[in-house]
Amino acid sequence: MSAHERAEARRQAIAASRVPTSKRPQRRRNLPVDVASELGSAVPARFLARVELRLADASRAYSRDRYPEALTILRELVRTTPRVAAVRELYGLTFYRLGRWKEAIRELTTFYELTESVDQHPVLADCERALRNHDRVNELWNELRQNGAGSDVLAEGRLVMAGSLADRGQIADAIALLTPHASRSVRKPHERHLRQWYALADLYERSGDVPRARELFRRVVDADSELSDALERLASLR
Repeated sequence: MSAHERAEARRQAIAASRVPTSKRPQRRRNLPVDVASELGSAVPARFLARVELRLADASRAYSRDRYPEALTILRELVRTTPRVAAVRELYGLTFYRLGRWKEAIRELTTFYELTESVDQHPVLADCERALRNHDRVNELWNELRQNGAGSDVLAEGRLVMAGSLADRGQIADAIALLTPHASRSVRKPHERHLRQWYALADLYERSGDVPRARELFRRVVDADSELSDALERLASLR
């Protein structure tokens, strides 16, 4: 499961949590264990039910693409629970969805400082790439490689790094970075395989190697014809 998928699963679990029907505030029972534990340690008992409710509201708003609404709720939560990693992570990802790169960097850097998890480094790197801070993209990519990131997180970071190289006109270097991981076919491809095939196909097309671009776009279409605009890109290369 990728970092994005893990974060999404955690948000969905939070959003699906239920408020007890008793008039007396009680702790929510079906929050993810790590989030419930973190909130229990950071929030006074008398405020816990309300904080859990507001975090669930923010998670639902995010899942429904209502990012300004999520942002308003999370801003309040950050003021009251500044050291809850789940809140800072969701706050950062909401800023990212809104294209507010500097704020996203601030929040996801705080998430990293609180957890020492590199799960959101690909998102951090993408924000830095958007700001054209390519040296920082390099640093984050190196941290990912050196800190035992899982294969899905590494794949996400590799895509951002390749995009950063391409932004600088280093198409050959971007191709070299992706080729060992994206050139071979896979019998049952995961999402990371499809995204890497697509990115490599795009790079080959930009380099003028149309046959290889066509082969990779075909591989993407055969696995998932609805992924991005792969079908249209393949058709344009005939």
